[in-house]
Amino acid sequence: MFKNLSAVHPVAWNIVIGTLFVRFASTVSMPFLAIYLTSVKHISPVMVGIMLTVSSFLGVFFSFIGGTLSDRIGRKRILLCSIFLWSITLVGFGFGDSFAWFFVLNSILNICSSFFEPSSRALLSDLTDEKSKLLVFNLRYAAINVGVAVGPLVGLYLGSSRSTMPFVFSGIVYFFYGITLFYMLSKFKIGEGNSTQTQKVSMKDSLKILRKDIVFALTILTICIYGLGYSQSFSTMSQYFANAPKFHDGVKMYAYLTTINAVTVVLLQFPIVSRMKNFSPTVSMMIGNIIVSLSVAGFGLFTNFYFLAIVMIIFTIGEIFAFTFTDVFVDQLAPEDLKGTYFGAMGFSKLGFVFGPALGGSLLSYFGYNKGGYAFVLISIIAFISFPMMIFVNRLFQKRNKINLQNETKLTVNS
Repeated sequence: MFKNLSAVHPVAWNIVIGTLFVRFASTVSMPFLAIYLTSVKHISPVMVGIMLTVSSFLGVFFSFIGGTLSDRIGRKRILLCSIFLWSITLVGFGFGDSFAWFFVLNSILNICSSFFEPSSRALLSDLTDEKSKLLVFNLRYAAINVGVAVGPLVGLYLGSSRSTMPFVFSGIVYFFYGITLFYMLSKFKIGEGNSTQTQKVSMKDSLKILRKDIVFALTILTICIYGLGYSQSFSTMSQYFANAPKFHDGVKMYAYLTTINAVTVVLLQFPIVSRMKNFSPTVSMMIGNIIVSLSVAGFGLFTNFYFLAIVMIIFTIGEIFAFTFTDVFVDQLAPEDLKGTYFGAMGFSKLGFVFGPALGGSLLSYFGYNKGGYAFVLISIIAFISFPMMIFVNRLFQKRNKINLQNETKLTVNS
């Protein structure tokens, strides 16, 4: 797979390398936001969960808009406007004091992310040939996790759970990434419009097309349910570990587990991808669903760090299976002139990640921190429903590919 490295476009490299630095910068601060608000500002877990839910919901809604606009007005405008506003928003966190201030800024931050992420993935698709797309999408995913492997430990050292100043550092890094991205896009004259698109499709027509794609719609629903479980790893778990009396120095434990998650991805991602590259992407996603759904319960069943570390490794293996082929799956489904729209619409699959923090926070409040483990077990049971649903999606996807192959063969014979 790595033999195609020379075929990766310079702008694609800029996105991959830039992703590493901005994810490092964001994880210096963002994973500790819930801890800071509950421990320092003494805001209830329910209120924090609602804040995360509302802001994330806005991100989901605007993801489709951002992806569609990138098809219509060009990737460059969307990428640059969102990354610089993202930078300003992060700096704003450093000067926040009230709950309302954090609520508004967190909402803007999620909207920026929802514009930037689908547009950047669509641009990677535009710039990369078919045989190199699996490599490029996985380089981006690896860059995310290399950044995440280091960021939380640096955040722990900087005292991000007690201060908002690390957010200023994050904002500065995002600003410099925006500068390099502007330079590269301008140098190669990329992103002014979608060159593969002969007729621009309206947002209304795009929505109609997506609604008729049954495979895509069912996949979004499946990931929503799966996301209820996965989302506990970055919201509910941080609050639970930081406040439950059964954990000694739970903030440090959470930071270590986050690093274990990222390091496991870096070590195992490409070996797993190499083994699974000849299978349908839905097979990998199906395996990931069942592993993640079941392992979520482990975070509630164990308090010993070494057992939790094992659970995190298993959880991360499931994450690799579930996420590494998702972009490839979307790219295979999407028509050439709707890449941004499909990647943007995939944001609707984050609804499970949106409601997950609110559900987890509510369950923590109901059971109390001392019995908070029950929340993880209950959510694990709910998330497991995604596994049989993904089996059905896999069958539909295979059938669709078979029909497409038959149609292509007929066209070849007729021509």
